Amino acid sequence: MLRTQANDLKLFWKTIKTATQSFFFNTTVYSSDKSDKVPKLFYTHIDTDMASSSSLLSEEQFLCSICLDVFTEPVSTSCGHNFCMACVTKYWNGKNMCQCPLCQETFSRRPKLHINATFREVVENFKKTRDRRKDGSPSNPEIVPCDVCTGMKHKALKSCLVCQTSYCETHLEPHQIALPLKRHKLIDPVVNLEDRICKKHDRLLELFCRTDQTCVCQFCTETDHKTHDTVPIEEESEERKVQLGKTEAEVQLIIQGRLKKVKDIKFSVDLSKRDAEREIADSIKVFTALVRSIEKSQAELIEVIEERQKAVECQAEGLIKELEQEITELKRRSTELKQLSHTEDHLQLLQSFSSVVCTPPLTKDWSEISVHSDLCVGTVRRAVSQLEETLNKEMEKLLEVKLKRIRQYAVDVTLDPDTAHLYLIMSEDGKQVRCGDTPQNRPPNPKRFYQYPIVLGKDGFSSGRFYYEVTVKRKTDWDVGVARQPKGRKVNISPSSAYRLWTVSLRDGNTYKACTFPPVFLSLREKPQKVGVFVDYEEGQVSFYDVEARSHIYSFTGCTFTEKLYPFFSPCMNAGGKNSAPLIISPVIHTH
Repeated sequence: MLRTQANDLKLFWKTIKTATQSFFFNTTVYSSDKSDKVPKLFYTHIDTDMASSSSLLSEEQFLCSICLDVFTEPVSTSCGHNFCMACVTKYWNGKNMCQCPLCQETFSRRPKLHINATFREVVENFKKTRDRRKDGSPSNPEIVPCDVCTGMKHKALKSCLVCQTSYCETHLEPHQIALPLKRHKLIDPVVNLEDRICKKHDRLLELFCRTDQTCVCQFCTETDHKTHDTVPIEEESEERKVQLGKTEAEVQLIIQGRLKKVKDIKFSVDLSKRDAEREIADSIKVFTALVRSIEKSQAELIEVIEERQKAVECQAEGLIKELEQEITELKRRSTELKQLSHTEDHLQLLQSFSSVVCTPPLTKDWSEISVHSDLCVGTVRRAVSQLEETLNKEMEKLLEVKLKRIRQYAVDVTLDPDTAHLYLIMSEDGKQVRCGDTPQNRPPNPKRFYQYPIVLGKDGFSSGRFYYEVTVKRKTDWDVGVARQPKGRKVNISPSSAYRLWTVSLRDGNTYKACTFPPVFLSLREKPQKVGVFVDYEEGQVSFYDVEARSHIYSFTGCTFTEKLYPFFSPCMNAGGKNSAPLIISPVIHTH
């Protein structure tokens, strides 16, 4: 019996070695037959496979031979056997000679025992694994042990739904040979086979009730689910797989859509970044030119003021010098008069009186002479006026750059005859429209405007940016912009409506306004001959420009667009021929 236990223990060491693939400690002891070396301690660390390996080991291999229970604080003797610390200590107490309880090897003196820390960790791990198995939770969900194996459990190869048992390759053999067992249903090994059995009839769950959406056995279809729609589990599973495949395909499509959207957003960000960099570069050029112009104007102004100040100072010096000369002469005459008035020689006084008193001094009339200090006002005004002119020129340059960039979003606009009012006459190429005196022969259409002379472009836009130009020469009235597609037949919509329109208009040849509510009247320096319309859908902005004057007319900002936007045109009534000129969709000329 002792040799058998020793052999079992050696088999245990070998299993642990295979499972952990680690290193032995250097210290080894010998088994009772002295033929094989057995490690005294196990390993410095345990691999993750220990749990699965220990689950296949017999509990007997972890039992102390004294108390016949799982080791507690295990210690090893020099002969290679393991015992609980308390058990072997109690066994030796009161004995004059210490012997191994298993092999009876005698020790010359009582061994000094130390707890085998590594073995203790293995034992504790085994205890936890055993407790989990008792609770019904597998130590490793991927490894199902054979239910038939005794001692070391082998990995199950199949599970039988009829026997409710899992078999390893060896114990599965009868199911492959015996005819009655061949009829049993074998599946890949699973834990908790009892979950596949009907709790009510103790039969295999092999049908699916579509009415109650639950798995049932054959007896269930004859009782509670008798009138329900039931199919084999395999059939329902295949249909669910098809549904899963479709759902997975739909998810993939959504993923692809999201990835494309991410790509589009990144492209938009890159595009916006490039636009921002160009805007910064252009603004730096403009403001640098403005700063230089201001500095130049300031320097010129200072120079003019300083020169004028020098002229004033020079003039003042001449006047002061002349005045000082007169003052000297007057002082000399004053001295003569004073001396003559104090003389005692009456004859001399009378003889000199005429020459001194009656002859006036040579002096200038200074009452109208002055030095003007107000020299800068006119100069500053002229300098500011020149600076304003320079600023306007730079602004025109900046707007010219902006128009050049906007023109990159030019689109080819063609008029849609299905929307045209009956009085509107369009060119064959769909690029010109004017209002006639008689209705045209056009078929009814739900998109047509019947109340006002309006026509839309054929193509609508629901994202991004677009730009087009319209020539409005020789017209006294017109409306140009964008609009949402009206809904319903005989649409009641006018150019004055602000609900679905973003337009600017001309009335009576000189009144320009933006069609807001209330309308915004526009003051323009020049009469536009060609109007540019730019739309940024995402930014919610519609802007209008005088193309030839390269000036900004008006912008709708902060708009929220949720529908397609269409180019909008109204040549207005011809007013007896005064407004008969057409609106012309002009090709956009790209300047470099």
